[in-house]
Amino acid sequence: MTFPIEQQIWIGGDLPLVIAGPCVVESEAIVLETAWALKQVTSQLGLPFVFKSSYDKANRTSHRSFRSIGFKPALRILARVREEVSVPVLTDVHETNQVAEVAEVADILQIPAFLCRQTDLLQTVGQSGRVVNIKKGQFMAPEDMKFAVEKVTDTGNQRVFLTERGSSFGYHNLVVDMRSLVIMRRFAPVVFDLTHSVQMPGGMNGRSGGQREFAPYLARAAAAVGVDGFFMEAHPDPEHALSDGPNMIPLNEMETLLESLLKVWQTARPYWESAFVPSH
Repeated sequence: MTFPIEQQIWIGGDLPLVIAGPCVVESEAIVLETAWALKQVTSQLGLPFVFKSSYDKANRTSHRSFRSIGFKPALRILARVREEVSVPVLTDVHETNQVAEVAEVADILQIPAFLCRQTDLLQTVGQSGRVVNIKKGQFMAPEDMKFAVEKVTDTGNQRVFLTERGSSFGYHNLVVDMRSLVIMRRFAPVVFDLTHSVQMPGGMNGRSGGQREFAPYLARAAAAVGVDGFFMEAHPDPEHALSDGPNMIPLNEMETLLESLLKVWQTARPYWESAFVPSH
């Protein structure tokens, strides 16, 4: 399945889509620095690029952790990225009453993993007419994501894709079942989230930890299995990021990472595109 995000930016096309940016809108300076740097790297490699950042982190482990600079200020910054950097923008929505206003700024509305079964939210986002990204819940079987997709497509909106971000494995740990990429791709294009897949939820006494050193290995494995794009969080200085620092990719490592992913993806694509896995 192939469809446009905006103009020449497609998912399911001849190149993998790159969705990248800081976890949350921390400041205008950090967001714009990251957006321009990512656009330069992806342009050099010829890769389609969507900028991502959350205007609010509504599911932080502790209420004392940083959430947002404010709903409207964060949206204004995302709108500036869209206009000045000239790239599509993705951001999360958590409540139905925010969808219409966020849809004026974002090209892709993302359903967070913890909310992937919320029918009213999925339907409202579908009715917005924007592209929809549903993150697979850490608690969900991949075959059950078919029903999340249907909640959107039954509104008449066929532009929906899924993102794998790991499954809960004991406490404070996630694992990625590579079979899920194949299974979910029966229903919609699939993107692999390499940075949240190495997150350690709540593993730092009220904060989430992470093992970013393993992200490239999982991403290359996903590229070989077959995906339509890669989702990753990036930051100029992850050690001082206000959210998800331990699993974010430093900006100065992005070019090398994307080059390696593109090589594996292009080499493996003829094999996974011709593969057939029967439904059960």
